[in-house]
Amino acid sequence: MSGASISVRDFVMRFGDRDVVDGLSFDVAPGETFGLLGSNGSGKTTTIRALLGITTPTAGSLTIDGAPYRPATGGIGYLPEERGLYRKESVIDVMTYFGMLRGLRRPEAVRWSTGYLERIGLADRAKLRVDKLSGGQQQKVQLGITIMDRPRLLILDEPTKGLDPVNRRLLLDLVDERKADGATVILVTHHMDEVERLCDRILLLKDGRAAAYGTIPDVQDAFGGAVARVLLDGSVPPSPLYRLARHEGHVAYLVPRAAAAPDGSDILASLVTAGVHVTGFEMRRIPLDEIFVQVYGHDAGADDAHPPGRAPLGTPARTGAAA
Repeated sequence: MSGASISVRDFVMRFGDRDVVDGLSFDVAPGETFGLLGSNGSGKTTTIRALLGITTPTAGSLTIDGAPYRPATGGIGYLPEERGLYRKESVIDVMTYFGMLRGLRRPEAVRWSTGYLERIGLADRAKLRVDKLSGGQQQKVQLGITIMDRPRLLILDEPTKGLDPVNRRLLLDLVDERKADGATVILVTHHMDEVERLCDRILLLKDGRAAAYGTIPDVQDAFGGAVARVLLDGSVPPSPLYRLARHEGHVAYLVPRAAAAPDGSDILASLVTAGVHVTGFEMRRIPLDEIFVQVYGHDAGADDAHPPGRAPLGTPARTGAAA
């Protein structure tokens, strides 16, 4: 199966006198897993809805395989953040119904749904009404409906929201399988570990514009590339080799300056020479969650922001722009 290609060019979405999305352009390659990231209100869901023809853009073009999406095209699996299942019907009947809507014959839909429920640990819930399931169980059922006809484009808006770590891993494994099958995946999430595990490239949206765009290493390089994580006792002395980004308890994060060696050896040496008791030292790429804080600060929504007082680690050397 060949995945779909996405092209967004000069996309503008205006509501009243406010531009929710302002001149956005980006591409998603066939078979790629693409992370669409941003704080609440940054334009992520608006972009997805315009791509799927749910809303009409004010300006610009959004295409799937070179043409605007039409429902008759098929091959699209969309899991919106706002879930929707027939809550008064049994789980197996709901899954079978949606499978038939997606082009499966009834026996095929029943067979697939039965196997899927077995895999996700809900086989004994097949004949229960949907409203008797927990929120996480309903989430797993809805993902099954989304992937059951092997869509070539899978759009997932917060697929693991509200799930415990075990079920998060299960759902991510299912997404991995769709990618291995050749599907193109667009992933909207606030979990940066999911992004690092699944995504080939990412786009960070802020106020409807691209704040960063590219592979994860490209984006990390744009925001300083590396930081030194130091385990130590006491305070961190000033130095021309680094900038102290954050010091919490016995852990300090130092952003190297241009004069510092890439491996951080001179930073470590300067700390030891200054009499700092260092018990651990490593150079690491700046984490995506720290880049998220750097881009959005504490203007992010309650679900997005890091705890108050947590300073960003890096200052971007440049801002990535969507091509």
